[in-house]
Amino acid sequence: MAERDNKGRGRRDRDEAPEFADRLVAINRVSKTVKGGKRFGFAALVVVGDQKGRVGFGKGKAKEVPEAIRKATEQAKRGMMRVPLREGRTLHHDIEGRHGAGRVVMRTAPQGTGIIAGGPMRAVFEMLGVQDVVAKSIGSQNPYNMIRATLNGLSRGASPRQVAQRRGKKVVDILPKRDEAPDHGDPQTILAEEV
Repeated sequence: MAERDNKGRGRRDRDEAPEFADRLVAINRVSKTVKGGKRFGFAALVVVGDQKGRVGFGKGKAKEVPEAIRKATEQAKRGMMRVPLREGRTLHHDIEGRHGAGRVVMRTAPQGTGIIAGGPMRAVFEMLGVQDVVAKSIGSQNPYNMIRATLNGLSRGASPRQVAQRRGKKVVDILPKRDEAPDHGDPQTILAEEV
């Protein structure tokens, strides 16, 4: 019976493996001084995502690095969240996220911009599947707080469909109509009118 359970679990792990990508963000070595010398332990911070709008992060501690990474990856998979993306490549609107002393600002970007973000934030966006975003971390440079602040901001992001549902309207009523958008006109025509 136990063998069958192990086989089933192995198959499930194999099925999940291609679905999620993971990125090791930080590894920290800590030592504890005991009677016979020092004992070393490792703490790993991992971000996991399916690169289609789902992302999560996890921490793991163990005596060996691979075990710490495995624990962190499992925790990240358990705590994943879905983030709405515009055209599957960028955020719907500008967002600010906070956690403790960590503060991050994330802005939508036109196609071809790429991911302009540093360290831990870049890992979150890559695992999320965002292709164009401009982000800045203000405050704490601690990778744990930066990731938590980034996920805090992303959790507050909303798609036009979600906003329309919440307000009991249609998506068309919420989005600005292209005809009503302020027309700045052709630059040459404006210059000719001024002269």
